[in-house]
Amino acid sequence: MPIATVNPATGETLKTYEAMGEEEIERRLQLAEATFRTYRTTSFDERSALLRRAADLLDEDNESIARAMTTEMGKPVKQARAEAAKCAKAMRWYADRAAGLLADEEPDASDVRDSGASRVVVRYRPLGPVLAVMPWNFPLWQVVRFAAPALMAGNVGLLKHASNVPQTALYLEDLFHRAGFTEGCFQALLIGSGAVDEILRDDRVKAATLTGSEPAGRAVASTAGEMIKKTVLELGGSDPYVVMPSADLDRAAQVAVTARVQNNGQSCIAAKRFIVHTDVYDAFAERFTTGMKALKVGDPMEEETDVGPLASEQGRSDLEEMVDDAVHAGAEVLCGGERPEGPGWYYPPTVLSGIDREMRIHREEAFGPVATLYRAADLDEAVLIANDTSFGLSSNVWTRDEAEVDRFARDLEAGGVYVNGMTASHPAFPFGGVKRSGYGRELSGHGIREFCNITTVWQGA
Repeated sequence: MPIATVNPATGETLKTYEAMGEEEIERRLQLAEATFRTYRTTSFDERSALLRRAADLLDEDNESIARAMTTEMGKPVKQARAEAAKCAKAMRWYADRAAGLLADEEPDASDVRDSGASRVVVRYRPLGPVLAVMPWNFPLWQVVRFAAPALMAGNVGLLKHASNVPQTALYLEDLFHRAGFTEGCFQALLIGSGAVDEILRDDRVKAATLTGSEPAGRAVASTAGEMIKKTVLELGGSDPYVVMPSADLDRAAQVAVTARVQNNGQSCIAAKRFIVHTDVYDAFAERFTTGMKALKVGDPMEEETDVGPLASEQGRSDLEEMVDDAVHAGAEVLCGGERPEGPGWYYPPTVLSGIDREMRIHREEAFGPVATLYRAADLDEAVLIANDTSFGLSSNVWTRDEAEVDRFARDLEAGGVYVNGMTASHPAFPFGGVKRSGYGRELSGHGIREFCNITTVWQGA
């Protein structure tokens, strides 16, 4: 895939970039290693000041970077502005809290005595250069939620961004440099996916984090396992959205529309499978389908647009094939389902019912504004349908019954259970999945400790 900015609203190639050669990659690896030796000794106060300055600059750049993201991958510009603001918030969150999250810990005194020590301290030390392989769908947020904790922990970052968002990648490198971080603290590598393996095998790279597809996760995990390097993976999702009889149906349907089409439906944590108790199925389906039909599809630069184009022509083709497969196998199209005429890689908000286990759309992740409806006879069946997937990123449940809340929280196979609301990442809460959605956690104290050497310092009497 060429490294290029291609406007998905028009299909026009706006700018192409040459991939970095071996000499430039080597220079940047050397710089990362050398910078880490000194950066790791900086204080939390020094790092915090730099990260707060980056947040301030990002706020100043909000409109320009939002428009750049929209140009590169098609999200509505109002959502791009919100993404940039969220990134600045996360930077400040880690700048304010990293010292406490990584403070030295002293075990219980009785355990210290039992070990024969006079003192034991657990310290969190940085690992070194960390390679981040990041996707295009949230081109700023996915990177910042790695970079902010990694830099505050004393690590340095090497970013291999998706090839269709090079301007966003270069902006991030420039942002951290303008904030005062030395050049080697955060570097963007304009390289193709084929160059990742060799970089990950380099001894100077100590760990890797990847957000992306299942095949990409397997490749990175395989190499990292061979080289015995720490990884965090956030892969696909096919999140369930369960609606029970006690739910506020109007609110559940309204939020369901947003939960499905956020980011033009191209989100791992977007609700995709809507599992509705039979007692309220018809009422919910009518409200939900009406809401999906009412969305405005169009130019993502226009403020009133709800859904823009998919990020790539291939992505639209893949989604279209999945919908066609379901329809040919007997699924009913309640709205949408047909590619519009004209330029750009648009696909309409679509609702399908009558889904069975053999359809691709049941087994695979639908990355676009397509929702599937399921009817559940009771709570037990709702749980079975929700867990009938190889993914386990997040989940949504709508109920006012606390016993049902406890049951879903216990039995849903996912990294998150969001009750009476849609899944949304927040810097204070751990984020990640189970099963084929990956492993490890981002954000919160759990995320900042993922790339730390947790060191036990034992002192004898």
